[in-house]
Amino acid sequence: MPLITTGLPSPLRSIHIMGICGTAMGAVAGMLKDAGYEVSGSDGAVYPPMSDYLAGLGIPVMSGYVAKNLDHKPDLVVVGNAIRAVYEEAEAVVAQDLNYCSFPHLLGELFLNDQKSVVVAGTHGKTTTTAVTAWLLDQVGMAPGYLIGGVVRGWERTARAGDGVYFVIEGDEYDTAFFDKQPKFLHYRAKVTILTSVEFDHADIYRDLAHVQESFKRLIAGMPADGRVIARWDHATVREVCQNAPCAIVKYGPGQDWDGRIDGVDHDRGVMKFSVLNDGVVVGRFESVLVGEHNLYNQVAVIAALLGEGISADALAKALKTFEGVKRRQEVLGEPGGVTVLDDFAHHPTAVKVTTAALRLRFGGRRLWVVFEPRSNTSRRKVFQKEYGEAFDDADQIIIADTAPTPASLPRSASPPGSSPRICAPGA
Repeated sequence: MPLITTGLPSPLRSIHIMGICGTAMGAVAGMLKDAGYEVSGSDGAVYPPMSDYLAGLGIPVMSGYVAKNLDHKPDLVVVGNAIRAVYEEAEAVVAQDLNYCSFPHLLGELFLNDQKSVVVAGTHGKTTTTAVTAWLLDQVGMAPGYLIGGVVRGWERTARAGDGVYFVIEGDEYDTAFFDKQPKFLHYRAKVTILTSVEFDHADIYRDLAHVQESFKRLIAGMPADGRVIARWDHATVREVCQNAPCAIVKYGPGQDWDGRIDGVDHDRGVMKFSVLNDGVVVGRFESVLVGEHNLYNQVAVIAALLGEGISADALAKALKTFEGVKRRQEVLGEPGGVTVLDDFAHHPTAVKVTTAALRLRFGGRRLWVVFEPRSNTSRRKVFQKEYGEAFDDADQIIIADTAPTPASLPRSASPPGSSPRICAPGA
C-alpha cells in the first residue's frame, strides 16, 4: 500500500485528484496543469463554476468515485479530505497499489520546499487575512505564490505558484485525509505564522476547546527558531498555545505596549482609516474598504508580519488602498428597490456576531435583516445554542433558513440552531 508520506514518487508526470471540484483542489489543479503535469480528477458534485473552470484548462473530470476513474494508472493519486475509505475509487487506489498522498502533503512537497511559507491560521479571519497578505506582497513586487480559500476581487485565480520568495497559504486546522488525521496546517512548513484566534469549532472532529488548542500548539511547536508568530495577544487561548513557542512572538491587539496596536480609527463612506503603532510610535497611516473591528485587527496582523519582512509602511499603505476585498465577505450583491443585499460566509457564532456588528457600523441606522443558513457541521449541532442566541444582537430581524441535507457523518442528535427559541429570544 504505497501511501506517500515523504517526498513524491519519481518519475511524476500524471496526477489524479479525488475531490477536484473543491475550491482549493480545483485551484491547485490549475497550478499543476500550468507546471506541465497531466492532471485529471473526480468528484461527487461536478457543476459550474468549477467544472467550467477545469474544462477551460483542459482537465478531464469524472463524475462519481468509481474504480474506472483510475484506468489510466496515474503516477500519483491525491486524496481530498472529504473522501472516505469506503468509496469504490479509494478502495481501488489501494487494491491497484497506486501511489497516493494527501492534498496538504502534495502542497508541502511541490510548492513550499523552496519558498518562505507564510501560514495564516486561526478559527476566524483566515481567508481575508490570507488574501490581504498575498495582495500586499504582490503589489509591492514580491510575486508571491498563494492559496486562498476565497475569490479575491481583481484576481482570476485563488491559487498560483508564484515566482518570488514567499508562498502565502490559508492554514486550516481541519484534518488532512481519512488516512492522516493531523491538521492540514502541519504540512505547510510555516516560517511565518499569523494566528488570529483560537476557539472551539469543527465539532465533528474536535471534542472540545482543549482538543483544538492541542492542534494549534503543535503548529507553534513546529516553528523554526528563526521564524515568527504574529499573535492576537489579547486572546487568552492564543497566549496559551504560544507559551512555549521556539521563535519570536510579535504581539498585536489593543495592548498598550505590544508590537502592533491601533489608534485614530475613522470611518468615512465605507472606508476605514487607522494608524498602526509599534512600541507607542506611529509607523504608518492606512485606509481600507474592510470595515469592522475583526477586519481592523486582521489587517494589523498582516502589516506587522510584513513590516518584519523589511517592507516599508509607506509601501504597505499604498498597496492596502488598492485591495477591494474577497467575494462572500460582506460582498454587496445588489441594491434592488434601494435594499442593499450582501453575502457573507460567516457561520461560527463569533464570526456571525462580529460581522453583523461590522454591518451595523457600516450602515448605521438602516434596518438590518440577517438570513442565516446553518450549513457547517458545527452550526447544525447544539454545541453553540447559547452563543447563536447572542450572535445576532445587532440585527433588527433574523431569519433562520432550513438546514442543508445532513451528511451521514453527522449524528442524529444534531439539530439546527433554529430549533431553539433561544435563537430568537436570547433573554427568554
